[in-house]
Formats: sequence, structure tokens, C-alpha cells
Amino acid sequence: MQTLLLIFDIMGTLSFAVSGALVGIKRKMDIFGVIVLAIVTATGGGIVRDLIVGHIPPQAFLSPYYVAVAAATGLVCFLVMFNHPQLPVKVSAAYDMIMFWFDTLGVAAFTVDGVAVAIAEGYGRNLFLMVFLGVITGVGGGLIRDIFASRIPEVFKKHVYALASILGAVIAGVLARYGVDNETGLLFGFAAVVLLRFLAARFRWNLPKVEGEKPVQKSD
Repeated sequence: MQTLLLIFDIMGTLSFAVSGALVGIKRKMDIFGVIVLAIVTATGGGIVRDLIVGHIPPQAFLSPYYVAVAAATGLVCFLVMFNHPQLPVKVSAAYDMIMFWFDTLGVAAFTVDGVAVAIAEGYGRNLFLMVFLGVITGVGGGLIRDIFASRIPEVFKKHVYALASILGAVIAGVLARYGVDNETGLLFGFAAVVLLRFLAARFRWNLPKVEGEKPVQKSD
């Protein structure tokens, strides 16, 4: 269980740090802003999760390993782009896809990580809390990232972002609660998030929204 959680932690940290750094670079932030955005994206959801379950100070401050990994990842991303200024232009067509997959892996890893924390804290019978901690851990970092970058958070507008996290957390929580070993439940939850996000992107699934009135053309 601990090995699996470590894998999910590292995967989520790296994935979200890269996505945060790429957003910062695209928004023309300097090196400090890029690194900060990488850190808050990678650790934001976990900090909120820890506050909810009473881990004060949050783990990110007690064991700064993940902050260091996120900062180093953000620095590497910045240096690569800084030393190859034409690279963003060359990969602009693939930017959305790169962001999508890093976001997806981060959401999946941190969603099941949040469920696992709930189980470890003795809340394995409280399905609502397991799901809530899974979702806040999974989407919290991306939400904070987008607020810092002054843009509408992806969780509110694209590719059933939060819905995939909810589904993965529910699957992991239900399987853990009703007799399936925790590791299997977490793996199924992780796979569910990735699969739903992939299908949503592949078939352009989005939740319904109000498009607004179309402008009326004036007649001559």
C-alpha cells in the first residue's frame, strides 16, 4: 500500500508540476512565477486535504520533498523553454494535448491518493468523505493554478474534469468499503479517471452549459 501511494504521489507531483509550469510559461510569467505555479499546482490539493483531516501543518510543509521536486520540475521546464525560444511555437499544436495528459495523470494519481488518506485516517466507512477528499486532492491544485494564472479553471468548463475525479473516487471508495483490497480499489479508481478523461477528449464530451444569446445582426 505504501509503495503504491508513493508511486501515485510522485506521478501526481511531477504531472501537476509540469502542467503548472507550462501554464506559467504560456502566460508569460518570469522564472519565479513559473516555479511558484508548478509548486502550488503540485501541492495545493494535498494541502487543502490535510487541513480538512486535521494534519496541521500540512505534509507539504513537514516533508518538503514534494515541494522540492515540484520546484525542480518547474525550473527544468522553464530552462528548456528559455534556451529553446522557438520550441513553444513548434509544439503549439500539441500544447493542448500535452497539457491534457499531464493534467489527466495528475488528477488520477491525486484523486486516489486522497481516497487513500481518508482510509488511512480511519474514514474507510465514510464514502462521502473518501470521495470528497479524493476530488479536492485531485482537482484542487489545478483549480489554484488557474486562479493564479487569471483564467477560468479547467474544472468548470472542459472535458468533464471534476466528473472524472468524482467517478474515480467513488469507484476506489466503494471497492475499498465493500471488501476489495485497498490497492485494487485504488488502481481501478485511477484507471477510471484516465479512461473517462480520454473518452471525453476523444468524443468531445462536455457537460451542458448556457451558450448565451447570439448577437442580433442589424438590417440595413
